[in-house]
Amino acid sequence: MATLLGPESPWMGGKKRSRNRNIVTRIRQNQIAGRGFSRGTQLPEALLKERDKRAKWHGIPILLQELYESSHLISLYTNCGVLKQELSSLLSMEAMSFVTEDRKTAQESTFPNTYTFDLFGGVDLLVELLMRPTLTTLQKSKMNDDLMKDCLSVLYNCCICTEGVTKSLASRDDFVLFLFTLMTNKKTFLQTATLIEDILGVKKEVIQLEWIPNLSGLVQSFDQQQLANFCRILSVTISEPDVGNDDKHTLLAKNAQQKRNTSPSRAEVNQVTLLNIPGFIERLCKLATRKVSEATGTSNFLQELEEWYTWLDNTLVLDALMQIATDEAEHSKMTIFTLATIPLRHRLPQSMKMVHEIMYKVEVLYVLCVLLMGRQRNQVHKMLAEFRLIPGLNNLFEKLIWRKYTASNHVVHGQHENCDCSPEISFKIQFLRLLQSFSDHHENKYLLLNAQELNELSAISLKANIPEVEALVNTDRSLVCDGKKGLLTRLLTVMKRESPDSSFRFWQARAVESFLRGATSYADQMFLLKRGLLEHILFCIIDSGCKSRDVLQSYFDLLGELMKFNIDAFKRFNKYVNTEEKFQVFLTQINSSLVDSNMLVRCIVLSLDRFESQTEDVKVVEVLSECCLLSYMARVENRLSFLFRLVNIINVQTLTQENVSCLNTSLVILMLARRRGKLPFYLNALREKEYAEKYPGCLLNNFNNLLHFWQHHYLNKDKDSTCLENSSCIPFSFWKETVSVLLGEDRTSPCAIISYIDEPYMELDRDRLGD
Repeated sequence: MATLLGPESPWMGGKKRSRNRNIVTRIRQNQIAGRGFSRGTQLPEALLKERDKRAKWHGIPILLQELYESSHLISLYTNCGVLKQELSSLLSMEAMSFVTEDRKTAQESTFPNTYTFDLFGGVDLLVELLMRPTLTTLQKSKMNDDLMKDCLSVLYNCCICTEGVTKSLASRDDFVLFLFTLMTNKKTFLQTATLIEDILGVKKEVIQLEWIPNLSGLVQSFDQQQLANFCRILSVTISEPDVGNDDKHTLLAKNAQQKRNTSPSRAEVNQVTLLNIPGFIERLCKLATRKVSEATGTSNFLQELEEWYTWLDNTLVLDALMQIATDEAEHSKMTIFTLATIPLRHRLPQSMKMVHEIMYKVEVLYVLCVLLMGRQRNQVHKMLAEFRLIPGLNNLFEKLIWRKYTASNHVVHGQHENCDCSPEISFKIQFLRLLQSFSDHHENKYLLLNAQELNELSAISLKANIPEVEALVNTDRSLVCDGKKGLLTRLLTVMKRESPDSSFRFWQARAVESFLRGATSYADQMFLLKRGLLEHILFCIIDSGCKSRDVLQSYFDLLGELMKFNIDAFKRFNKYVNTEEKFQVFLTQINSSLVDSNMLVRCIVLSLDRFESQTEDVKVVEVLSECCLLSYMARVENRLSFLFRLVNIINVQTLTQENVSCLNTSLVILMLARRRGKLPFYLNALREKEYAEKYPGCLLNNFNNLLHFWQHHYLNKDKDSTCLENSSCIPFSFWKETVSVLLGEDRTSPCAIISYIDEPYMELDRDRLGD
């Protein structure tokens, strides 16, 4: 912490050193306690001047003292010279070093000027100056735009350079809400938006949007550029607070939290508030789909983009530079001078407008994606379809979204995790996330096709002599994609060109899988099979040398949806995996991580069960006898092996959204066994496995606890139960009935787990749900 003598003071006498340290300590203590003097500027001017040079304060305390003493004068609002010429320049240099160099921990030794400014009450003074016009009726008290911009910029500089300033400002709800009112002024919009974003990023509780005065009018007053930047702020207010990776957060903890919070969260309330603003979604769709001028003529676009991202802190800094370029005609001499003072590597590239638009669209797509995953999903879907978001994105695909093939080997991020990717990479990932959210379990997924492709689906159904899917029949042809290819087909094309370990593969596979999820559609599967998707997936799993677990998991899941109940898909599989060596590589990939591959295992088990009931079909019988994958799963010892491991790799305390599928896959194996009257055989096999491994009771007690959790978790969730039923084609009533049978308390029942646990190994006082 700074002292009144400075970090390198020659004063080493114990009394003087102690005395001056105590002065600084008293300032901080009084600021916290709210009594005594709380500003360093309340100290005698003579003392401040005496210590200034030794402490290297650069006259900041004296300047603040003068500013404070004159702050009650009306003339202050017409004279911003002190703040603009001296204070602002001192602090802006430190902030620029923070932005342009490697990020450092905010501390006094790194940024002494902003630390001193805050220590002597500068932050509180600027907040007071900004808010004073709202506390008086005097018309002459209005602050001029230049002074307001400087106040906001200095506050932002303090936030990024001095630890604790941002949290202190975030704790003042009155100031946070006041800042939103400043966004009506276009001249100070960028500075205001930058500060708000920084403050909301550290605020403990999500701010309630309905508290903002005249929010609807404010949003409607924004031009498109301002609205895009406002999306950066909105993304914080409509997302649930980050509690770590969502997939890694245990279901026990989530269920407990849901019990405590029965009413909608602030983020959910904020989503509704935004949807009630007239024209809001329509304007976002226009922003997301507007075209960009291709007149940049830049051959090294990606290289420039990457270089700029290492320097620019965020979109709002880029906006400030864009403003310079926009004003070039009016202030040509000033612009030339300004650019001449910037090092060559920092000059505005020709592709600035392209970068600008890409960064805008990242923010807009994120907001739309969050809204699509919220409770108002159907309402959002209807509006996105009406305002032709998908056709608009389809028209941008080759010109902007995937105009270049960018290498992407970064770690896959979760939906709410911070990402240090370049704008180009962030844009592609956010686009793919949007497609995934749009298609997932919703009939509007067919808007990703064009009219010709919809006709192709109808022809596939007709040839197979099966009825068309109702959602396909009801699709509004005026809202589908234009051009020769729909968005889904374009996505498949670029998917095949990615390098083996590209993280884009993960998001691409997730987006395509979401198109297939829900009730299985033979026509949808054949549409993708005809485009070589199955062979591409198998190449990636078997022949590409891909090592990324995230990518492999996404491909296993996609393969499962693509092959489920589809005899043609299994025939194609057998044609590609035509040697024992290839098949063993495939099995090795599956067995290396069942958490990643269990959805594919479930698909194979379910498909085998259905095919074995269709022995009157010659084609089915042929594939059953020839397909190595079906033959492998038909052997009971292999199904039992999967069951043992699925039950063994999870327990109630470690269940997450990511691995709970292992529990459901084990249940599918046992439900199918129960249908065939073989459930006792499987339970007895589990018991024998326990004794063979010399841990009797362990496996079955664990499974018993898992099933108790399953009842608690799924019987209160309509959405989850619907997903289970649609994905397995097994009525949810049979799921519930099977779990009840397994959890029966009659030790004479051949279908109850308890019957296979010897009494000495029973867990009597187990805490089944971890409550």
